[in-house]
Amino acid sequence: MADLEAVLADVSYLMAMEKSKCTPAARASKKITLPDPSVRSVMVKYLEKMGEIQFDKIFNQRLGYLLFKDFCQNVVQEQVPQFKFYEEIKKYEKLDAADERKKKAREIYDTFVMRELLSNSNLYSKASAEHVQKLLGAKGDTVLPQNLFDPYIEEIFAYLRGNIFQKFVESDKFTRFCQWKNFELNIQLSMSDFSVHRIIGRGGFGEVYGCRKADTGKMYAMKCLDKKRIKMKQGETLALNERIMLSLVSTGQDCPFIVCMTYAFHTPDKLCFILDLMNGGDLHYHLSQHGVFNENEMKFYAAEVILGLEHMHRRYIVYR
Repeated sequence: MADLEAVLADVSYLMAMEKSKCTPAARASKKITLPDPSVRSVMVKYLEKMGEIQFDKIFNQRLGYLLFKDFCQNVVQEQVPQFKFYEEIKKYEKLDAADERKKKAREIYDTFVMRELLSNSNLYSKASAEHVQKLLGAKGDTVLPQNLFDPYIEEIFAYLRGNIFQKFVESDKFTRFCQWKNFELNIQLSMSDFSVHRIIGRGGFGEVYGCRKADTGKMYAMKCLDKKRIKMKQGETLALNERIMLSLVSTGQDCPFIVCMTYAFHTPDKLCFILDLMNGGDLHYHLSQHGVFNENEMKFYAAEVILGLEHMHRRYIVYR
């Protein structure tokens, strides 16, 4: 009987996975109604209290980044070429192939660095240009580093943190940011918003289930921590820290090597984290299947772990 239940659970889970790829959600999406713009004054006080009205914190949130970009490109009167330059640098940093990286670096140099030098606009320091010129002009098969344009990023951020950011905070775009943050803080989720399927993992305080959000049809992993078990093992601080850490690593630019959190809520007996669903098995599973990794596989997994840790360190989190 237990085997039959396991098979049915597997079938249900696989069907939900298939539906999430090719069919619309089971229910129509809820219509999002933002609060009145007057909520700005309340949210400003809240965000100031939480230390959230800072360029770096807003820029590293997807919502804040998009609204700030819109402000720079469509609202502010003076031109802000730094934003386009920053986005091209980010495209360069994502390239892996050495020839593609060199081609993109040369394109960025000709479009932004050389143009700025010829115009004598003094947007950036000569030291930054010399740093890039030195590495671009290196002879032989020198592989350009991912952080080639870091001096420029520092100067771009120094500029954007100034008057531009202050004008953004005084603008209607920041009002819209406050409306969304208020909406985000007041989202009320429950188990009824998800169809929960089979267990896909177990931990010290509970289980992880595959689930599908009812109004969007998207598949997630639902980590459920049992409140009684947490209290019995005196794990309150551990559970709270996990919630804080997940919220920090889930903001800003995505990292494919970190499991990010989309929602969090609680029921009378459980704490629930809605996380990215990672198919394919964890490292322990692959070790059990392979026995021993060869050198190339070991380098690949080690690189993924390092990139994940780097993503955490940028948010001032030190993993235990």
